[in-house]
Amino acid sequence: MPMTSSPWLTILGIGEDGVNGLSPAARDLLRGAAVVYGGRRHLSLAEGLIQGEARPWPSPMDGAYPALLACRPRPVVVLASGDPFCFGVGSVLAGLVPPGEMLCIPAPSAFALACARLGWPGQDCATISFCGRPLEPVRALLQPGARILALSADGGTPGALAELLNRLGFGPTRMHVLEALGGPREAIASTTAEAFSLSPGPLNLVALEVAAGPGARVLPLSTGLPDDVFEHDGQITKAEIRAMTLAALAPRQGELLWDIGCGSGSVGIEWMLRHPANRAIGLEPKPERAARAARNALALGVPRLRVVQAAAPEGLAGLPAPDAVFIGGGCDAAVLDAAWAALRSGGRLVANAVTVETEALFLASHARLGARLTRIGLERMDAIGTRHGFRPAMTVTQLVAWKP
Repeated sequence: MPMTSSPWLTILGIGEDGVNGLSPAARDLLRGAAVVYGGRRHLSLAEGLIQGEARPWPSPMDGAYPALLACRPRPVVVLASGDPFCFGVGSVLAGLVPPGEMLCIPAPSAFALACARLGWPGQDCATISFCGRPLEPVRALLQPGARILALSADGGTPGALAELLNRLGFGPTRMHVLEALGGPREAIASTTAEAFSLSPGPLNLVALEVAAGPGARVLPLSTGLPDDVFEHDGQITKAEIRAMTLAALAPRQGELLWDIGCGSGSVGIEWMLRHPANRAIGLEPKPERAARAARNALALGVPRLRVVQAAAPEGLAGLPAPDAVFIGGGCDAAVLDAAWAALRSGGRLVANAVTVETEALFLASHARLGARLTRIGLERMDAIGTRHGFRPAMTVTQLVAWKP
């Protein structure tokens, strides 16, 4: 399709101050649009300048995309809250329309307005959106002293967030609820999670000053989370071995891990906690363990962990190619070969063994794969009658291979 001589699609950020906050150029683009898309609230804010056809977004929004694209090359304006590329529609439309055909004029984002009201440096704040998303991913951001800016889905979000904070032991956290920022109805109220009793309107943002109460379960930033933060049936890669396993897997931003025989999901969950863009697929044949892994992922703030109830190697068919593979249980020659074949160039394969049969497989395969073999022995102090001594855990043989 040939490029137009100038952009036909304008994504226009609008604030609660409506057309008064638009630049002259933005006003001219809005007046000249043949079609204007937006939420009903956005269309109402801009109605004084809309001269073309106003089209409210349907639910779900993607149902309108074919009709929007069919407007080309007529001038079209899409109205969005604040900065359209900050948890907004801009990133979606950028995947549908070439950059040369699109112009974006942002308004201040809700995050920028919140920082301006509270006097917080934006670069020191974590940001998250609960619009169409669960609350649990905030768990990974809950570090004492952290400042978090969160977009609410509706008026019930702040209260639900306060309940979650209390449940996790962060009741002293200071909560600022900022409503209708930038407009005539703007309001700010502050409280703590443990004393929360506010009833905000649907358009709000929550700013958190995180404080941990006694017994709060703060997730360490290191690998090797304590075993007891996971629900498990005893079949779990223990914390020390898990830390060494994650180090060998060497997570990088945005990569995909296959966690074969995922059990409690601990390795895949920790992989995803290393960066919010990381992805993981856990393969687990036992239904009770697959369900447990999904519960752990939600509880620890990474609900995007995909759990596939199937056995390897058959269950690997059709999965997207991984950047890294961990085989924690049930490794045999067929599973090892299938995982190696699927692995991307530059990818890492890590497998742990506690049986002599699997260790023999590693010994037979390490030269072919160019792998490194390491034996890991751990001893933990335990009671021996009225005294104490160190009991050895089962020795783990770890195979680590990087694919050329």
